[in-house]
Amino acid sequence: MNLSTVSFFGHRQIDNPLQVESQLEGIICSLLKREEYIEFLVGRDGEFDQLVSSTIRRCKRRIRDDNSALIWVMPYPTAEFRDNEDSFRDYYDEIEICEQAATTHYKSAFQIRNWVMVDRSDLVILYVEHPSGGAYQTFRYVQKSGKKFINLAAEE
Repeated sequence: MNLSTVSFFGHRQIDNPLQVESQLEGIICSLLKREEYIEFLVGRDGEFDQLVSSTIRRCKRRIRDDNSALIWVMPYPTAEFRDNEDSFRDYYDEIEICEQAATTHYKSAFQIRNWVMVDRSDLVILYVEHPSGGAYQTFRYVQKSGKKFINLAAEE
């Protein structure tokens, strides 16, 4: 089976969520129709991440849900996860804790988790509109890595 992996990164806040959601929907639906099996790697760290996860779930219901997995990659276990584990497991197909990030200082754990996700990916979809923050640092890493990427903010 051919496995394709797509990861998503973006700023915590986005100015035009409806437009971004529409862009995401087009890309995700196309991937679900085209690819044999897809792992969608997501965080849960802001507005963009929430928008991505809900769009993936909606597209899976509408197109097909037998050729993909929505995977939440956490940098380390959190109290919120422990307190709501059943709800999270109902929402996501899989939940992973990034081992490389979980053993580091919490301030660097998110960036390390992001780099590990990029390294696993065939395609990276970003929403980066200004040159600062963790999403921008991840975007720079993606560019240096030579991975195929789409920056939704550049396509508006």
